Amino acid sequence: TAMNFGTKSFQPRPPDKGSFPLDHLGECKSFKEKFMKCLYDNHFENALCRNESKEYLECRMERKLMLQEPLEKLGFGDLIGGKSEAKK
Repeated sequence: TAMNFGTKSFQPRPPDKGSFPLDHLGECKSFKEKFMKCLYDNHFENALCRNESKEYLECRMERKLMLQEPLEKLGFGDLIGGKSEAKK
C-alpha cells in the first residue's frame, strides 16, 4: 500500500520565466536538429540561423516547454511574416 498524505492532484503550469525544461518527449527535436545543423554548416554563426532559432522557440512555446512570449520581445520582430533581414 502506498502512503498518501492527502489527495492533492498535480496541476501542470507553464515554466517560470527564465527556466528552460528539457524536451523529454522529443516534441521539438526536429526543430532543434535543424537549428544545430544550420549552426554547424555556418561555422556557428548564429545570425545566419535566426529563422531556425525562431521556429525552435515557437515549437517550445506551442508545447508549453517555455512561457509564451511575443517574438518581438525575443528579438525576432524582423522575421515576423516570413521576411528576413539577416545580413550575410
